[in-house]
Amino acid sequence: MAQINSNYLKLPGSYLFAAVAKKVAAFREAHPEADIIRLGIGDVTRPLVPAVVEAMHRAVGEMASCETFRGYGPEQGYDFLIDAVIRAEYGSRGVGLDRDEVFVSDGSKCDVANIQEIFDSGSRVAIGDPVYPVYLDTNVMAGRTGEAGRDGRFEGVTYLAATAENGFAPALPERPVDLIYLCSPNNPTGTVLSREELAKWVAYARETGAVILFDSAYSAYIREPGLPGSIYEIPGAKEVAVEFKSFSKTAGFTGVRCAFTVVPKALKARAADGTLRSLNALWNRRQCTKFNGVSYVVQRGAEAVYSEAGLPQIRQQIDYYMENARIIREGLSGAGYTVFGGKNAPYIWWKLPDGLDSMRFSDTLLERCRVVGTPGVGFGPGGEGYFRLTAFGDRERTKEAVERIRQAELFA
Repeated sequence: MAQINSNYLKLPGSYLFAAVAKKVAAFREAHPEADIIRLGIGDVTRPLVPAVVEAMHRAVGEMASCETFRGYGPEQGYDFLIDAVIRAEYGSRGVGLDRDEVFVSDGSKCDVANIQEIFDSGSRVAIGDPVYPVYLDTNVMAGRTGEAGRDGRFEGVTYLAATAENGFAPALPERPVDLIYLCSPNNPTGTVLSREELAKWVAYARETGAVILFDSAYSAYIREPGLPGSIYEIPGAKEVAVEFKSFSKTAGFTGVRCAFTVVPKALKARAADGTLRSLNALWNRRQCTKFNGVSYVVQRGAEAVYSEAGLPQIRQQIDYYMENARIIREGLSGAGYTVFGGKNAPYIWWKLPDGLDSMRFSDTLLERCRVVGTPGVGFGPGGEGYFRLTAFGDRERTKEAVERIRQAELFA
């Protein structure tokens, strides 16, 4: 009989957002009349902007003709999209990249999950706490951890506490690590690492030989001037960091699927024989083996995000979500609650009263307000005592959710 990968058994029974969805489905079945407002999972609700739709229509038309039909494309992505990414995402920030340093994919979640494959199974991992659960879960699956303790922390993982006291900027590890996952703007806290904080991490990685895996999927939401939208704005970062960006939340591509990962050619790691090897070459090898590329139609749509017509349309869409974030943030703080985030990211991190279990509070919020959010503990032990709300909903429904919360005596 085939034997399973026992590392999968170390994980909780279901993925965080699937567990929340199951709980909501059960509530809806028991209360079919309930008017439920979802501010939990970070899925967008606004349609694709006209420039993207028009570009995809043109691309579909090309696929209908022998002369312009496209079959398999390059696993790394088409040059037209890569050039647009380099120009708009990096050239605008004073960062130069070569085409073969950018890899187009079907989602940052996939890339963040898969990147660990090119590193040794014994690599020591550091993650923020709280943070997006995929970073941890994929390393558990790969066998880099022991079992989870009673406090929810996995043996062998270095947890970097991100708390209100340190401004949700995790401190440098106290013991040596090989892989460091950073997320800024952060999911779930909605906070952003300053240039000084990022420079500290780059200096640490250069000194120790660690590799930073930098998830910057929400960089388009940064509003405050001076905050870095790419780790490559920090001198020396190309030698120590991989960066992940996505069209999902920036351009509403959650159902379309397109993202990109930057692996600089200057970034190297040590092989078992002591030689330095290019991570760019290894990631390219992995993608060519396991990935057939993003469809031509989707990549034409992604290219249009950076077009003269697309850029203002995308900005308007992001403005819509950030106004939702303001409504949630100011509505809750005006009701006397302590909240973080929502200024440079579409997430609001709600502080619960001391001792209140976040999973139990999710039940309370659903029962009393008919509002769905995400328990903080689902993002790691450090998330206990907090609750995440997203700004990706409809405007009027967002206002209604805030009003329901303001009127309810949740902590009475």
